[in-house]
Amino acid sequence: MSKSYFDTDNNGHKPFELPGARPHYNPDRPGQVEHIFLDLSLDIPKQSYQGSCSIRLSPICNGIDHLTLDAVNLNIESVQVDEVPQNFDYDGEQLSIQLSEATQIGKRLLIAITYSVTKPQRGIYFIQPDKHYPNKPTQVWTQGEDEDSRFWFPCFDYPGQLSTSEIRVRVPNPLVAISNGELIDTTEDGNYKIYHWSQQQVHPTYLMTLAVGDFAEIRDEWKGKPVTYYVEKGREEDAKRSMGKTPRMIEFLSQKYGYPYAFPKYAQVCVDDFIFGGMENTSTTLLTDRCLLDERAALDNRNTESLVVHELAHQWFGDLVVIKHWSHAWIKEGMASYSEVMWTEQEYSLQEAAYYRLLEARRYISEDSSRYRRPMVTHVYREAIELYDRHIYEKGSCVYHMIRTQLGDELFWQAIQTFVQDNAHKTVETVDLLRAIEKATGRNLLFLFDQYVYRGGHPDFKVAYSWDGDANLAKITVTQTQAAEGKNGSKDLFELKIPIGFGYVQQDSSAKLSTSFSTLTTFTVRVNEREQSFYFPLENKPQFISFDVGDNYLKTVALEYPLPELKAQLEFDPNPISRIYAAEALAKKGGLEATIALSAALKNDPLWGVRVEVAKQLAQINLDQAFDGLVIGLKDKNAQVRRSVVEALAQIKTAESYKVVKGLLQKGDPSYNVEAAASRAIGAIASANLEEKPKEDKVLKLLKSVLEEKAGWNEVVRSGAVAGLAEFKTSEAALNLLLEYTKLGVPQPLRLATIRALGKISVGQSPVNLERILEKLTELAKETFFLTQVSVAAALGQMETPKAVGILRSLAEQTADGRVRRYAEEEISKVQKNIGSEKTLRQLREDFDQLKQQNQELRSRLENLEAKSK
Repeated sequence: MSKSYFDTDNNGHKPFELPGARPHYNPDRPGQVEHIFLDLSLDIPKQSYQGSCSIRLSPICNGIDHLTLDAVNLNIESVQVDEVPQNFDYDGEQLSIQLSEATQIGKRLLIAITYSVTKPQRGIYFIQPDKHYPNKPTQVWTQGEDEDSRFWFPCFDYPGQLSTSEIRVRVPNPLVAISNGELIDTTEDGNYKIYHWSQQQVHPTYLMTLAVGDFAEIRDEWKGKPVTYYVEKGREEDAKRSMGKTPRMIEFLSQKYGYPYAFPKYAQVCVDDFIFGGMENTSTTLLTDRCLLDERAALDNRNTESLVVHELAHQWFGDLVVIKHWSHAWIKEGMASYSEVMWTEQEYSLQEAAYYRLLEARRYISEDSSRYRRPMVTHVYREAIELYDRHIYEKGSCVYHMIRTQLGDELFWQAIQTFVQDNAHKTVETVDLLRAIEKATGRNLLFLFDQYVYRGGHPDFKVAYSWDGDANLAKITVTQTQAAEGKNGSKDLFELKIPIGFGYVQQDSSAKLSTSFSTLTTFTVRVNEREQSFYFPLENKPQFISFDVGDNYLKTVALEYPLPELKAQLEFDPNPISRIYAAEALAKKGGLEATIALSAALKNDPLWGVRVEVAKQLAQINLDQAFDGLVIGLKDKNAQVRRSVVEALAQIKTAESYKVVKGLLQKGDPSYNVEAAASRAIGAIASANLEEKPKEDKVLKLLKSVLEEKAGWNEVVRSGAVAGLAEFKTSEAALNLLLEYTKLGVPQPLRLATIRALGKISVGQSPVNLERILEKLTELAKETFFLTQVSVAAALGQMETPKAVGILRSLAEQTADGRVRRYAEEEISKVQKNIGSEKTLRQLREDFDQLKQQNQELRSRLENLEAKSK
């Protein structure tokens, strides 16, 4: 196939395919796996187990004389087929069985493999206390996605094979073992207990799971089916606080997807050191124990609620309807991410859901612009896990929302329900979704999939407006700036029908207090060229313009409207996302009038998400008045807004902002996140080049006291202090403190944050101290824990020395994890970029900051004088 098919020119975007990427296809199927039975006995202190794996296979054709199974680093002891020993070859990755009798259609085979595993590399994880972490719980848990089940049992390890399964496992008392399906038997065996679980509905190998620990069990139910939460003892209240909405979510999704929850129970097991947020194993989701909220964390943390509904949605999209190949993972991940939006809409409001969608879109857009651009469906990669990025989660969610926009609510849910009902307990590809949409609604949405799914990118719109008073015409010019000018840009163009609304503000005098509301006159236009102008005859001049009414398309937007229209849009547009676009455009214009409008919005906007964004935009305006507008936001009742204000103050870097943030840090805040942001901000402000530079020692002392006194939930606050210390890039004292907190024994979340901070602080340190940092990171890179390796790669990627490249190279070569390998390689190119021009740039940046500071004072005085003279 021609190279261009893979869209590698990417218009200045880095390509997704790294050297060594190749097309991947599912293997040929020798037969249908009908059942997998694991019978295991664990020896936890030795991190080992032994047992057998039996696979019942129904041949698809006659005359096959050997079978190849995936099995990595297992000790294979014997292989039998129908109780007859077989010859086999094993190379450490694949188990090749020579069948003594060739296959016959209709004659099932029972393959029985006895094997053992010691210190498995992946797939199954043994967690236990050690001298550094004596309070760690004893646990064993598995993680199969994408292709890691082969590390803990021999199997045909790809998602295209669906079978029933059962797991019988012997564990020491008092530990319990939880697995897929239902518990059909438990037997005592001296100091051990044998748990026997059976999963009667077909599912792929990557969703088979085992979780063992001394858990507290909290029981709930949905329509008579058990809904259980397993957590470390002592965290029962946190469990209810974090997962208590699960039964209502099951009801909600059963209704939306038109298919009642399909499995005999739903368990959620919170485990230690989990390498993901959560994993949707069939009927038994594993979650990180870091998602458990205490009372204070619950004030401003909805991430757990989103995580719970995301993994639950997978029980339909992913577990009931299974993807046939990893390249179609967006179907399940996109819907699980979109269900976070749906639940936000259900539980909070339509406005909050719109803001949630904007945040998802931004996460994808940031990956697209800074990391790589790729089609959502591609089978060209090095390892399947590379596909698990923001293109399939967040962009996938946005695509489902655009499908909903195209079809309207009623038809959208009919299409989704048709898709689930037609494909329950089967495998699907992207085309099956298109077919279900057409079957349920008669609509062919291939045009949308061609633009957003099968190729990379999205439209970047620049929208300009002017009014012709003589002719009563509004003129809107829309430019797709992602497309190059001239002919060859056409392949990057999007063709969409976009509604444009003209807003009129009316006074409602019937109410006791006169209030304003707005009405929209809406036209839909076909946008399909690089630059188009549209003319709209209107009776009166509109107060504001709303581009893409309802904000339904995945895009970026830059508004080029006059100031009065932007101010009216910020105040009166009913759509919160449209108000946020207006805030961004106002901040770009700058000046006193924009500052006043933004300050008013920070006080008055009804949606906290808009207030969060307005705070960010105020920080972009270099006027002292922006500071006055911001400070008021510290009194906002919403913790997210207070946090955003503190982060904005960190950019203003004046004596005033220092005083305010210091006051907040000393007084404290109900929210962990606000305190963490204040700790980071005080470092950023104090370390900046100011004439009235507060004594470095004072701030270091303050941050040190946070480190000594504010241990707590997920180490959020202390991690903020560590980020604050990292801002003192020339301070040896700050570095010494950081190095203390990278030692083993420091709580993991804090230790990981500190490792990342070493990269940031490294850029201003003396050559001797730089060597100390490099030595430390070299030593840390040898640790095998996934999250440690990711943090080490992130630290090295911020450095400005060629030596960082060497450490990253050896990390990439030695790691067992495909994602770490990819991160390390991406960080290498960042370091190479950093080295190039940094020295001269840094000096320029510091000079520029000082000039900016002086300029701001002058401009602020000028604006004040002008305002007075008016």
